[in-house]
Amino acid sequence: MINTVDNVKAKIRDVQDFPKKGILFRDITTAIKDSETLKVIIDYLCEQFRDVKIDYIAGIESRGFIFGMPMAYKMNAGFVPVRKPNKLPAETISQEYQLEYGTDKIEIHKDAFGPGDNVLVVDDLLATGGTAEAACKLVKKTGANLVGIGFLIELEDLKGREKLKDCGKIVSMLKY
Repeated sequence: MINTVDNVKAKIRDVQDFPKKGILFRDITTAIKDSETLKVIIDYLCEQFRDVKIDYIAGIESRGFIFGMPMAYKMNAGFVPVRKPNKLPAETISQEYQLEYGTDKIEIHKDAFGPGDNVLVVDDLLATGGTAEAACKLVKKTGANLVGIGFLIELEDLKGREKLKDCGKIVSMLKY
């Protein structure tokens, strides 16, 4: 029998030259449309943090929402969206991060977490690590405890994990 990780990896579709020429895009939509595969992904990510009390899951826009919400439900935790600028209605705090050409930023509500809250950050993909690092910094700005960060996919050649050394436990289900 093929192991669970191989089963999930087989459901990921490779799309050549998307979003631009020379890029091999790992399309997760073919995996998450299958209910059993989605369940395996959520169960796997939750299992990696079963020994840690989690108060909140912080899902990074937008695919972190896909995994973060069911994880929060399963782990009896709240869910907090980490959004692009000007998407949240109340007072926010923000964190800039580097892109290949320029900068961008993400935000959370200022009152998203409190001192001592245990927070797990979740996203679909770890590439260069810029967005994930910014999300980790946001959590820390609130005084909350960052317990870790979880991903479905990690693109190891891009060395994003190196930026996340101060982000607690780092988990990725699939490595390319």
